[in-house]
Amino acid sequence: MDGTNHSMVSEFVLIGLTNSWVLQFFLFVFSSLFCLASMLGNSLIVLTVVSDSHLQSPMWFLLAHLSLIDMIDSCMVTPKMLADIFRKHKLISFGGCVSQIFFIHAVGATEMVLLLAMAFDRYIAICKPLHYLTIMNLRVCISIVVTSWMIGISHSFLQLAFVIKLPFCGPNKIDSFYCDLPRFIRLACTDTYRLQFLVTANSGFISLGAFFILIISYIVILISVRQHSSGGSAKALSTLSAHIAVVILFFGPCIFVYVWPFPTLPVDRYLALFDSVITPFLNPTIYTLRNKDMKVSMKRLWSQLMRSPNIS
Repeated sequence: MDGTNHSMVSEFVLIGLTNSWVLQFFLFVFSSLFCLASMLGNSLIVLTVVSDSHLQSPMWFLLAHLSLIDMIDSCMVTPKMLADIFRKHKLISFGGCVSQIFFIHAVGATEMVLLLAMAFDRYIAICKPLHYLTIMNLRVCISIVVTSWMIGISHSFLQLAFVIKLPFCGPNKIDSFYCDLPRFIRLACTDTYRLQFLVTANSGFISLGAFFILIISYIVILISVRQHSSGGSAKALSTLSAHIAVVILFFGPCIFVYVWPFPTLPVDRYLALFDSVITPFLNPTIYTLRNKDMKVSMKRLWSQLMRSPNIS
């Protein structure tokens, strides 16, 4: 394709999740509650980590950034879905669709890299505790965050570089409640078989590879702890169980959408709903709110907020 190919489609029609009014009402209430809870929970975690000196460690620095990413994740798809859920014609502009795809892949890839970094952080903390603060210092943590965003944005730009010039001259119905890359590509007025394979290789196999790397790293940590301390394996398992749960929740829908050979099945739409609505809420719940140090810090922050009007 050359530079003379321009899109004749100015907007796309989103089919949505269901035409049943009862299910639409249920999804609206369900998604609204989870989105609100996710924003409040992740905001509280970021505020607590920033304001409490007892949480100024590399682990909490990375967890606070994960909460920040989940806040962005909650704003990418859910507000548009909630605004469209009762509309008969769910429309999104061509530029809006491309922007949504860009941010979904940029934030998703950034979170993927951050989860890998957090697995490395747990490996150092559990297997090399005496060198933990030397290896995982503030400079390294900032470098990890910056690198993860650079990789995420680069990945998203690379994805869109191959599809932005595709000719869209007729079909404009996307069988989903948001713009996802596989369905977007299939609407092009040209043969996109090779491009779909490239997208699968870039997103699907990378997600699958990162997932197995994380699982293997957790197994290595548990084996290492068991060899050095018979009583420490239970504590390490308790610590890593939260990480493993978040990894499965995050990577499961991604692997299914981009690797599963039958992407037109309705189940991937509900997996995408789970990933965009529930996962950002479960991440803070599993990672941080069940942690004793976080609970104590939140109580301390709440006490300070309650005392501040009296002081003034």
